Amino acid sequence: MVKDERQVVEGIQKMTPSEAFVETMVAHGVKNIFGIMGSAFMDAMDIFTPAGIRFISVVHEQGAAHMADGYSRASGRQGVVIGQNGPGISNCVTAIAAAYWAHSPVVIVTPEAGTRTMGLGGFQECNQLPMFQEFTKYQAHVNNPARMAEYTGRCFDRALSEMGPTQLNIPRDHFYGEIETEIPRPMPLERGPGGKESLDRAAELLAQARFPVIVSGGGVVMADGVEQCRALAERLGAPVVNSYQHNDSFPASHPLWCGPLGYQGSKAGMKLISQADVVLALGTRLGPFGTLPQHGMDYWPKAAQIIQVDADNKMLGLVKKISVGICGDAKAAAEALLERLQGRTLVSDATKAERAAKIQAEKTAWEQELDAWTHETDPYSLEMIEEQKGETPFSGGQYLHPRQVLRELEKALPPDVMLSTDIGNINSVAHSYLRFERPRSFFAPMSFGNCGYAFPTIIGAKVARPDRPAVSYAGDGAWAMSMVETMTCVRHGIPVTAVVFHNRQWGAEKKNQVDFYNRRFVAGELDSPSFAGIARSMGAEGIVVDRLEDVGPSLKKAIDMQMNEGKTCIIEIMCTRELGDPFRRDALSKPVRFLDKYRDYV
Repeated sequence: MVKDERQVVEGIQKMTPSEAFVETMVAHGVKNIFGIMGSAFMDAMDIFTPAGIRFISVVHEQGAAHMADGYSRASGRQGVVIGQNGPGISNCVTAIAAAYWAHSPVVIVTPEAGTRTMGLGGFQECNQLPMFQEFTKYQAHVNNPARMAEYTGRCFDRALSEMGPTQLNIPRDHFYGEIETEIPRPMPLERGPGGKESLDRAAELLAQARFPVIVSGGGVVMADGVEQCRALAERLGAPVVNSYQHNDSFPASHPLWCGPLGYQGSKAGMKLISQADVVLALGTRLGPFGTLPQHGMDYWPKAAQIIQVDADNKMLGLVKKISVGICGDAKAAAEALLERLQGRTLVSDATKAERAAKIQAEKTAWEQELDAWTHETDPYSLEMIEEQKGETPFSGGQYLHPRQVLRELEKALPPDVMLSTDIGNINSVAHSYLRFERPRSFFAPMSFGNCGYAFPTIIGAKVARPDRPAVSYAGDGAWAMSMVETMTCVRHGIPVTAVVFHNRQWGAEKKNQVDFYNRRFVAGELDSPSFAGIARSMGAEGIVVDRLEDVGPSLKKAIDMQMNEGKTCIIEIMCTRELGDPFRRDALSKPVRFLDKYRDYV
């Protein structure tokens, strides 16, 4: 972590609450704040610049909160978002919910209506604490201007220690006045490996395992523990699968890496974990959506002993029945387990070579299957492919099969890329094709699953790591929700690359209408103008791709413009309307109708 050289005020001094607020952020290393300007916090905003804080003004507050999320996930530091009281703050709720499920240490600063008029139904007045209580780890309300620095510092400390968003609620009149205060210093929390007894029991289970498998989760990334996970996996000779939407939690080039579990994940990883007698769930809550049957396989091992490591004790055994629960830091726990296993003869040592061969065979078979899997094969998708054969979106072009596009994009991505995906059909299929070499590289909307996530999140990640290529994936529906932030990129010189899969439909939900509602399509069609053309009108570059051979070169060109020319580029890929497996096959069933006029709707 780079040392912050900005001078911080020492000792008890006279200052305004605005100065106390800003100086406390400086003490916590804040250099960027995302939001939209507003009178509610203008007194503090007026001194951001001399304090060395860059205020990145966005188009919509939801985008600002997603940017703060991306910033924190890429940097490991607190991301900060602020807006006008009332509607500016309520616009952030969805993005803070997404940050909550990603365990991102985002601090949302919520200026509130003034204390002298609160409760009278004034302009832009609302009760701002209840709307965030489900999605924050800590909420502070500045009930007196003299406590501004205290509450500000506590929100920043709690965001990191609790691994999630915190809210700092400030009545707008509390920025003004004169106080005597001391700027608190950060209070970092040192995490340990867990209890000795639970670690000993876990080590004994691993020592006796015949076919151990490690699930490497988001906690491994957040703890900067990928190397420790790798060392433990090598000692065990254990295949390593990524937990759902954490494809960057283990290097894809490693022989023991087997890909992600969950929706549209790796068939190789699923086949291997199905054989496990001991599963080490390292830094993961084992969320239900990430362990659902997939590819026709109910792969989760029913008889395996499960060791779960999580820094939050409330997650232990919450979703899956476990044999040992370790409340500890994923990195420290991996080190402690490895130390206990060193010098011992493990049962799995005898079959290490056999297991390595099995891992390689399953991975090779899966890669070959992906190479051959050029389009979806359900009847509706085949109809759509046939219908579109004669269509030509642009001169000389064709609609492209999403899986072929994803494979070409995979080949063209640089090894140090940061990549975000939105929610939706093609984006979910992308999980099978996304491989990373380093942590803090993959940003997905996690369990909240909101559209409009990917693009602003990768903008925030780029602010945190301007030295790394930044790419987002979105379908045309989700893109329409977030594309206005292209202007933020252009205005502030934040170059990123956005890939838009233009298939003219809400694909994920439309698939449910295919499978459960006899192809009665309601509200699923999206007719859109050229997204590349819209990008150019906002001052960015725009590329339309309608030939498969242009996919990789277009991505490489856009990334070159990003890294060497400082340009944002939108790549619009014209895709067929074929559809992958539905999101929620577990939550839908064939309809039943009782009224006569609805009898045909079954």
